[in-house]
Amino acid sequence: MKKGRFNKFITTNPWLKLISLVLAIVLWFFVVSKGRTVVVVDVPVGLRNMPAGLELVEGPETISVYVEGRERLLKKLGKGDIRFVIDLSDIKEGDNSFTVSAADIELPKVFAVEKILPGTIKLTVEEKAVKSVPVRPIVVGSPANGYVVGGIKVSPGKIKINGPKSVIAKVYSIKTEPIDITGITDSFRVSAALNISRENVRTDVSEVEVKITLGRER
Repeated sequence: MKKGRFNKFITTNPWLKLISLVLAIVLWFFVVSKGRTVVVVDVPVGLRNMPAGLELVEGPETISVYVEGRERLLKKLGKGDIRFVIDLSDIKEGDNSFTVSAADIELPKVFAVEKILPGTIKLTVEEKAVKSVPVRPIVVGSPANGYVVGGIKVSPGKIKINGPKSVIAKVYSIKTEPIDITGITDSFRVSAALNISRENVRTDVSEVEVKITLGRER
């Protein structure tokens, strides 16, 4: 097309041409976005490289990630397809804040991260502590008529627990799960599971042996 004809094409009905261009752009966006939607996925907060001697006390278990993509593909999206991991190499004792961006979310390239809630994560860490505490057997019920409990022995009598310093400081003993002695007439031994009710408290022992000795009433 020669220059004169091109100029004439541009200057003739400019508003009509502008409207046509806008409609073409809108139509293009409609075609491109057709079949696309957004879903919210609760993604576990992964942690790595926790410095030795520190323990997590408080922090969110999941974050909400708004994922945009084609509807048919989103239906196949599993929680295992999305990962979020915080590198704790530089974390310090106390409160720590981490900003979460789309670049921190690992997911298939056919999807896009539209939004993340919360945008900032707070993690509280403390010094790790270890100490020994006694095991307290919990016995419920009563033996048969004419019998009484003569003694209760726990083995091991003490166990080591570990966890955040402030939590471990408040633990003075560990209970067993209830041991029912209703109607018994003989001494016996039983393996009793430990009832560790506090979060962040751990032990290498999951159960203890409890020996219950019966005697005759006098």
